[in-house]
Amino acid sequence: MTGHAHANPRARPPHGAAALVHGEPLAEERVDALLEAVPPRDREARPEGLARAERQRRRWATQVAVADELAQRACAERGLSPPDEPASHHQVLAVAEADVAGLGSIVAVVLAYSPAARTLLASLTDEQDIPEAAVRDYYDRNRDRFLTPEALRRGVDPFGGAAPADFLPYRRVREGIARELRRAAGRRAFFAWLDGARTGVVYAVGHEHPGDPSHPDHEHRH
Repeated sequence: MTGHAHANPRARPPHGAAALVHGEPLAEERVDALLEAVPPRDREARPEGLARAERQRRRWATQVAVADELAQRACAERGLSPPDEPASHHQVLAVAEADVAGLGSIVAVVLAYSPAARTLLASLTDEQDIPEAAVRDYYDRNRDRFLTPEALRRGVDPFGGAAPADFLPYRRVREGIARELRRAAGRRAFFAWLDGARTGVVYAVGHEHPGDPSHPDHEHRH
């Protein structure tokens, strides 16, 4: 994702804050709680490698904590009520590898960690209007996904020589296609919201985005 926020030298976070979120301090304790909830992914044998991995882990955790705070504010502005869970969250829900691949590690953990983020994503998804033409177009362009079990067993080529009876009828799969397209559109809307919301964030030293080139350890691993 794009839109990494960079520190404004005229508005530094105060001592004990990981960031300023639209002018308000985000306590380092929020980041510490997340670090306790998510075990390290990196296994470095060398002390310098371990130290670098921990620095990056703190920056990564800051991104998640900031996104949680932003989502809480967005829900309040929209009149949404996330589930009543402790803000510190002593454990993170399991994150599927497919979600990491499709969403990036930061957003995948944000959605596992933050009830507000999940509530906001659900609201954004519900807002998506998928035209009938888009649903039908998806069905027509992805014929291989809609072969009947019998056609799959016979090894039918969906793009050559298949008969109409070899495909599941459109009416049977339409709702599933629409649901999948709405889910994808909701995720895109969530990405766009997060990129826009993060532009008002100023990070403390040691809490910058992991991919921010202004610090020497930067890497682009979402």
